[in-house]
Amino acid sequence: MMETQALDFPKINAVLRTNGTGEVTINGTSHAIEANDEAAVLSQALLLITETAAQLGRPVQVSTTDPDGQGHIIVSPEGVVSEAGPTKTASRREDTLPAKVAPAAAASALAAAAPAMVPVATPSEEVPAHPAGAVPVTFGAAATQAQQPAQATESAAAEPATRRSLKDTSFLISAPVLQPATRGWRGALSRIGFRMDPSAEELAEREDIRIVSQHWPGPRTVAVVNRKGGANKTPTVVMLSAILARYSGAATVAWDNNESQGTLGWRTEKGGHDNSVLDLIDSSQALLSPSAQAAEIAQFVHHQTSDKFDVLRSDENDEGDHEVTAEEVDIAHQVLTRYYRLIVMDSGNTARAANWRRMIHHTNQLVVPVTAIEDRAEAARLTLQTLESRGGHDAELARNAVVIVSESTDAKRSMSGDALKRAKDEARRIADGFTPHVRAVVRIPYDPALVNGPIRYDALQPATQRAWLAAAAAVVKGF
Repeated sequence: MMETQALDFPKINAVLRTNGTGEVTINGTSHAIEANDEAAVLSQALLLITETAAQLGRPVQVSTTDPDGQGHIIVSPEGVVSEAGPTKTASRREDTLPAKVAPAAAASALAAAAPAMVPVATPSEEVPAHPAGAVPVTFGAAATQAQQPAQATESAAAEPATRRSLKDTSFLISAPVLQPATRGWRGALSRIGFRMDPSAEELAEREDIRIVSQHWPGPRTVAVVNRKGGANKTPTVVMLSAILARYSGAATVAWDNNESQGTLGWRTEKGGHDNSVLDLIDSSQALLSPSAQAAEIAQFVHHQTSDKFDVLRSDENDEGDHEVTAEEVDIAHQVLTRYYRLIVMDSGNTARAANWRRMIHHTNQLVVPVTAIEDRAEAARLTLQTLESRGGHDAELARNAVVIVSESTDAKRSMSGDALKRAKDEARRIADGFTPHVRAVVRIPYDPALVNGPIRYDALQPATQRAWLAAAAAVVKGF
């Protein structure tokens, strides 16, 4: 049975109108729906919501508006629909059902209009059904309408096959062929002609790759935050950007949103110019004009030739006489969403700064990196606590955050065997402490390639690459 609890994130609103139109809004991104009738609109809306639940791997709660009024439903990753609570209107047709009726199938309300729709919940006990001609086409009906009596089902099944529509028939029933193993001894055997299924580990890696390779309707912004310096923010920004750009092929930019001078430009490849975010802001009117071409953004960002993402550097004025304002963050974000699908933002250490707070306003997914040092972990906790105390969007980001715990403790010298063991133990303790409070926690092993100098994905050890892939997949699930 599906869970009866669904997180408040993401915010999903669904509207069904009587004129054959509707709308599903997910975290501010609107998806308009037009169809021949209300049932088809409802079917498409539920499919969109089910896709979101499947991407998150958990049920989602939806605020609904339809001809019967307003209410809430819960949709599982399998497409199972249940009612989250009583609706705000007293005129619901479902109010005539007994109080103990469990969430029922949408089949009787929608089968005729959407026979290929995802499965929905079935009732735990049989109740009197509404007449076929009086079935309401509403979100509430999809959650609570009882199944038709078995006799009606049997009669329908007994009808001549010639009455079925060709639209209800498909000869494409074969499941996708599983690619044979490519790793370890299983992969070796497959290469010499003995077809072997992949191991659980390889299947998990393929799933992470599938997740990070997706494209999303509309841009997504990731903010990497921790109010303590040395918490691994910049390496986290670089690695997430590299993985998302490499696997998805989507235009990706890493933006150093430090209020003064950040270090992202020091850890990445420099292009053939010295431009920074301030130059992009100064040229924003031209970049946002209808005649602007996509390649013009290259004047302001620094392309990473191996890892396929761009870097927007912070102002590198040695005098430090300019702090980025909230209005400038808005302008830069508007430009970048015009040219990029994915934006990964580095940040400074001041949660009170105007540019920091405005960054949070634009954020879809929060990432909090920490190293295996207790003051870094404490600063991360306080960062999340600050956001949670602000309520609204900030609190939702904190609850849905991904914490990335790196086993590095000292960026100035190589770690001995004893130091590595202590770092692993401390990272495990810190990860366990954050687990009850956020959506996901991922641990990253120590890797000397992340300590100093420019960061390159190809320079990492295979175990580190795999850990960062898992971290990126955890981030993308929040989209």
